[in-house]
Amino acid sequence: MTSLMAFIGAVALVGAVVLAVSLRHPAPVRATRRRLTPAQSWARATRRPPGAAGRRRDLILLVSLGGGFVAFLLTGWLVAIAAVPVATLVLPKLLGKAPPSDTELLEALDRWVRSLATTMPAGRDVLQAIRAARDSAPPLIAGEVGLLVDRLDRRWEATVALQRFADALDNSESDAVVMSLMLATRRTEGVRANMLAIADGLQERLRATRTVESERAKPRQVARIVTVLSALLIGMTAFLGHGYFAPYSTPVGQVVITVLVGGYIASLAVLYKMAVPRRRGRILVTMEQAR
Repeated sequence: MTSLMAFIGAVALVGAVVLAVSLRHPAPVRATRRRLTPAQSWARATRRPPGAAGRRRDLILLVSLGGGFVAFLLTGWLVAIAAVPVATLVLPKLLGKAPPSDTELLEALDRWVRSLATTMPAGRDVLQAIRAARDSAPPLIAGEVGLLVDRLDRRWEATVALQRFADALDNSESDAVVMSLMLATRRTEGVRANMLAIADGLQERLRATRTVESERAKPRQVARIVTVLSALLIGMTAFLGHGYFAPYSTPVGQVVITVLVGGYIASLAVLYKMAVPRRRGRILVTMEQAR
């Protein structure tokens, strides 16, 4: 009995020590991973756009999946169940509009800089010109210009406010404009001529950009025509010559179709990537941004 009481006392003592230590140094609380709903998991897995664009994308996917099943029933190609939805989602992007460029931003900057230059002969400095040209700012940069004027009105240092303006535009061409404005806040001689020279430089850049976009659009147009004609030719052949595509119904034929379709889509993706304009590095960055 005495031994039993001693054992219970020892266990209680050890338990008390462990409890005291755990209270003094509590174990770190593990972050509970929030479980995603099926809709959230689907959106994350498929990169579903938010709002109406996501609902439209899901509807297109559902309809194209039904078209893939119909194509499978008509041709016996199992790969059509996946090929039709993939082609429906991918081809419009690869063969549609060209990738976005800086043309619209360059046009907006050119108009804004020229509006600044027109107010300079009225005896105003560059900050007064920025305030005066607020209402005439192009819609594309009107929000950033308005925020710049608000910061200047709240007594922000001009250099800091202009740096934030450049960060909001996030473009190498806008950096050149903002740097000239920063210098103009310290030295007012020749500001108008400098603004006009910058606008002329933007015009040269615009002409070069439009020429490049025009040349890049030609192979995309050819690829679009080839894709449409190939689809029509394959459809007519499958409808009129029923035995022509019979070998593709075999397992080896299914592999061949998968390789051909995948290779063609990959080539269109390479063509699309080649048309994406290269982003030029910014020149007006802070020390924190450069790290």
